[in-house]
Amino acid sequence: MAENKKRIHMLDEIRGFAILCMIFHHMFLDIGDVLGLSWGYRVFDALCTVQPLFWAIFIIISGICSRLSRNTVKRGVIVLACGGAITFVTAVIMPLLNFAQCEIYFGILHCLGVCMIITGILMPLFRKIDYRIGAVISIILFMFFYGIEEGGLCFGLITLPESMYRYNFTAPLGFHGSNFYSADYFPIIPWIFVFFFGSFVGKIAEDERLPEVMYKKHCKFLSFTGRNSLWVYLAHQPVLYAVMLVISLIIN
Repeated sequence: MAENKKRIHMLDEIRGFAILCMIFHHMFLDIGDVLGLSWGYRVFDALCTVQPLFWAIFIIISGICSRLSRNTVKRGVIVLACGGAITFVTAVIMPLLNFAQCEIYFGILHCLGVCMIITGILMPLFRKIDYRIGAVISIILFMFFYGIEEGGLCFGLITLPESMYRYNFTAPLGFHGSNFYSADYFPIIPWIFVFFFGSFVGKIAEDERLPEVMYKKHCKFLSFTGRNSLWVYLAHQPVLYAVMLVISLIIN
C-alpha cells in the first residue's frame, strides 16, 4: 500500500476468508485424487456452484487494492510470474510424478497478474472517470461478456461463431478449442471487468471514506492470511497433497 494510506484491515480479513474457503474447496478434490474416495469429488462438484462468488469477492478486493498500491504494474508482473511458475510445476513436473490432469495454463494468478498490469497502465485514465459511472459500466460489460467461455454472450443469450473457438492460444481471452484443459481457468474476459469494478469503487477506499469499522482489525488470523494471500495460495496445494499422502500411508 501507499505509505500515506491507512490499512483497511477488513479487506485483508475478507480476502483471507475467501482464500480459506478456496482451500476448503480444493481439499475435497485432493481427497478424491490422493485418497481415492469418490465422495470427495461429489462434495467438490457441489461446492463449485458457490466458488465463483468467493473468487469474485477476491478479484474485487484485488481491484480495490490497485487504487491503494504504490505500483500496481509491478505487483501484476510478480503475480503473473507466480502463475507461470504454477504452469511449469503442474504441466511439466507433476506429470513426471504420475499426476494426471493437473495442468494449469491460465488460472486465477495469471488472470490477476494481467488485470493488475492492464489496470495499472490504465489508472491515469480511470482517475478521470467518475467512479460510479465506471463501476456501472464494468458491471454491464461483465454481464454482457459472461458466458464467453461457453461460446456465448449475455449468459448464453447470444451465440458466437464456432470459428472463434478453433485455437487454444486465445484461451487467456476466453476463446479456446474443444481439447483445451486447465485445472484452474480464469480467462481475462469477463473477469477483468470484475477487477475494473473493484478498481473504480476503490476510489472510496483511496479517499478514506469507508466506515471506520473497516479500518479496525477483528481477526488476526484472517488478517494475516489476507495480507499474505499470494503465498498462502502458492503453498496450499503442496501442503494439502502432503497431508493427504500422510493420511493415505496411515490408512494403508
